[in-house]
Parts: sequence; C-alpha cells; structure tokens
Amino acid sequence: MGNIVERLTSLDYIIVIAYLVILVIIGYRASFSKDKNKDETLFLANKSLGWASIGFNMWGTNVGPSMLLAFASIGYTTGIVAVNFDWYAFIFLFLLAIVFAPKYLAAKVSTMPEFMGNRYGDSTQNILAWYALVKILISWLSLGLFAGGFLVRQILGIPMWQSVTVLVAFAGLFTFFGGLKAIAKVNVFQMILLIAVSLSLTLLGLHKVGGISALYAKTPGHFWNLIQPTSDPKYPWYAILLGYPVAAVAFFCTDQSMVQSVLGAKNLKQGQLGVSFIGWLKLLSLPLFIITGILCYVLFPNLKDPNEAYMTMVTNLFPPGMNGLVIVVLIAVLVGTIGSSLNSLSTVFTMDVYVKKINPQATNKQIINIGRLTVVAGCIFAVIVVLAIDNIKGLNLFDVFQSILGFIAPPLSVVFLLTVFWKKTTRKAVNFTLSIGSVLSLGTGITYLWILPPDQNDFWPHYLMLSFYIFAGLLIMAILISLLDRSPSIYKINDEHQANIEKPSRIVWISWTALAVVMVVLYIFFNGH
Repeated sequence: MGNIVERLTSLDYIIVIAYLVILVIIGYRASFSKDKNKDETLFLANKSLGWASIGFNMWGTNVGPSMLLAFASIGYTTGIVAVNFDWYAFIFLFLLAIVFAPKYLAAKVSTMPEFMGNRYGDSTQNILAWYALVKILISWLSLGLFAGGFLVRQILGIPMWQSVTVLVAFAGLFTFFGGLKAIAKVNVFQMILLIAVSLSLTLLGLHKVGGISALYAKTPGHFWNLIQPTSDPKYPWYAILLGYPVAAVAFFCTDQSMVQSVLGAKNLKQGQLGVSFIGWLKLLSLPLFIITGILCYVLFPNLKDPNEAYMTMVTNLFPPGMNGLVIVVLIAVLVGTIGSSLNSLSTVFTMDVYVKKINPQATNKQIINIGRLTVVAGCIFAVIVVLAIDNIKGLNLFDVFQSILGFIAPPLSVVFLLTVFWKKTTRKAVNFTLSIGSVLSLGTGITYLWILPPDQNDFWPHYLMLSFYIFAGLLIMAILISLLDRSPSIYKINDEHQANIEKPSRIVWISWTALAVVMVVLYIFFNGH
C-alpha cells in the first residue's frame, strides 16, 4: 500500500506539477483579476456565483478525503448501504433550496448567526456564532485535515505534522488571498478532475472483475440493498430513517460551510439550481466511491483493515503514469474541504464577532485583514488539534465523524426548524436550546465516544438513534418553554425581508421534480436483493 512513491514515474511528477500550476493560475485569476471590485469582500464572492459553481463548490466541500477512505471501506464491508448518507440527503437539500434559501437571501445575511440574530437579537447571534466557530474548527477543519494527513502519510511515509502543515498551508493560501470566489472557481476544476480519476478506477476494477454482472454474482445479495433489516448491527433502516435527518438538517440547511455558497449566489434561482445540482452530483457517490470498495471486496477479499480498500485498489490497478493523478485528487478534495471551512470560519468570526462586537465601524479593508488573520489562526489551530487526534488509537473515521455531527446537530436542527416553521418560537426557547441543550447534547456525545464507549457498554442505542432521541427531547423542551413563557419575545415579521422572498421558478421545480423521480426509482431498484 505504501509503495506509490516507489512507482512514481517522470509522467506522474509532470502531472502533479502541471496540476499545481493550473490550480495556482485559477486561484490567482480569481483573486487578482483586473475587474475585481475594490469593495469586494472575501466572504460571499461579491454575489457572483452561478448554479454550476455553487453545486461544485458545495460538493467539493462535502467530498472530503474521509469520503474516499470511508465510502470504500463501508462498500468493502457492507455494500451500498452508505449511499443513504448521500442519496437520502436530497430531501434536506430540497428543504434548503425551497424553504431556507429564500429566507436567507431575502434577509441579505452573510452568516447563519446573523440570520438568527435578526430574528431573536444579539444574545442569540452571540451564542450561535461561538457554537458555529467550534463546530467548524472541530467537525470540518480538524477531522477533514486529519483524514487528509492520514492518507498523505500512508502514501508518502512522512510524519503527520509535515503532512498536515503542507496541506493546510496550501489550502489556506486560496482562502487568504481569494476567499469564496477563488475557492469556488478552483473547486469546479477539481471536482471534474475527481470524477474523471474516480471513474477511471471504477472502470479498471469492473474490467478486472469481468463486468457488472460478474460483480453482482460474486457479492452477497444484501450488498445491493439500500434498506437493511432491523437486525442489521451497523445501519438498520430505522436508524437511518430517523437519525440521519437530524444531522442532515444541521449539515445542509444551517451549516455555514455548506450554505455559504448559496449566500454567494447571483440570485435565488441560481442558488436553488445550484443546490439541485449537488443533489444530482450525489448520484455519483455509488459509481465513484462505494463501488470501489465492493470491487476491492471481490478482488482483494482478505484485507486486514477495510480502511485500506481505496489505496489497495489504487496501488494495484492504476498503471505507472496514473499514480500522480491519485495524489492530485487527494490534494483536490483537501483544498475543497479545508478551503471552504477556512472561509466559513473567517466569515463567522469577522462578521459576527469582530464587526458586531469589537469594531462596528470597521472599514472594508479592516474587515478583509481580520478575515485573513482568522484564516491563519484557523490553520494553526487545526494542525494542533489534528496532532492531538492522531494520538487517539483505533479511530473509525467515518462513524466518528457521523457521530460527532450527530451530537453537534440536534440543537441547530431544533432552533432552525422551529424558527422557520413555528412563529410562536421564543427567544428564551432558542437560547436555552443553543446553550443548555448544546451542553446536554455534547456531554452525551463525550460520554458515548470517550467515557463509556459503546464497544465496552452495550446499553447504548445506535448513535444515529441517540442523536434522534436528543433532538426529540430538545424539540419538546423548546416547544414547552415557548408555550409557558409569560413574557415571550418572538420574531416580528420584517416587512422588507418578507417582500424580498421570491417563489421558485418553473425550471427550479422541473429540476427538483426530476431528481425526486430518479431517487424514488433508485430506492425501488436497490432493494429486495
């Protein structure tokens, strides 16, 4: 597995160097173009993003290095069930596009804390800003960077601190100079590259196995079911049905790293089509990521560690001259995820902490400088946290990432859903859920992951169900607090914002309807095997 470096040819080195040069040129043109507005900020690309940039950028943010590792690993051990984490997402992407995005864009906000602050005041904005900063630093930057460093260490055999320092510095440069606009333009190029390389690996594997029919014949039937029985220990149907939506609402509808691309849209139509586009792109998860693991199960059935499935396929199937492309793709997914995370971190701190609390009269130049300093600080913090994570042994990256998100998500999902769908939600209920509710949720997560881990204590439910129970409990508490509040402070409808809310266009509805039909057909097809 660690012999990629030994197999690199002159062509591989040329490919890597050419890729880096192209990447720098794209980033430079986006960051220092002649027609760049002097008042343009780093954060929302001057509202210039079209649907393709939004879709590719959101997908690039979502497709981290952990996905290449984890989806192949789960494909190797359980088949296609993990595709639920991408295909089931279309419901919550639809919620973002049709319900949340019109309100976000009508309110003309830069961040999610600002949106909630408009409705419930400074106290809510402050709580949510710090919560968002911690979430971005841990669940996005640190875990994403750890997965990338883990892969680079496997390939190149260099220490973790060297791997992550180089990776975060490279990704940070684009954020530092170009902000969201540079990251979005780079991600379009990188995601096309990712599709090409991943599809090549799948086709090479299918050729070696003998085709799709041969692959199906050589694997257990349940490998091809999206819906697993109640008795399934890893991903029973009820855990995905009830638990996944808690994380999905928080991840797709309220997470700054994901939503920021939509906030940078030219208009609502482009934003809604962009979110639809990522829904279509997620269809590719099966052929690009999951099937790689299933192919590995057939071709290399005795792996000691399923996490090695992706790299095993790469080192054994790619001919000399193509290994450079693998290194290129790893850099691509890292720059996409880490760059977007750094930009979101910079946006939240600058707009919700610096401008709101420290220097309300800040000039655009000062705002950009603080944003850039935040990027540098985020890079340093992420490297320190990654080195700490590296000392934890026996880490199953995918489940740890999903479970951490599952414990961070419930308070966010509760307050955003209630804010949008129930007008009687009070400030007291929102602040209680974001503060006390977060302590309860994160405390449960720490107990589950470290103090009383489930592999030593069998009283725990599935981590997805645990997330659902926390969500349900916080939702009930928030409703009761709102109903029992004797002096309720509720959101007063802003007439200007309300007037700005647009209805989806015909092409938007056609795109989402077609995607829904395709998803229903796929769920019917991949069941009962």
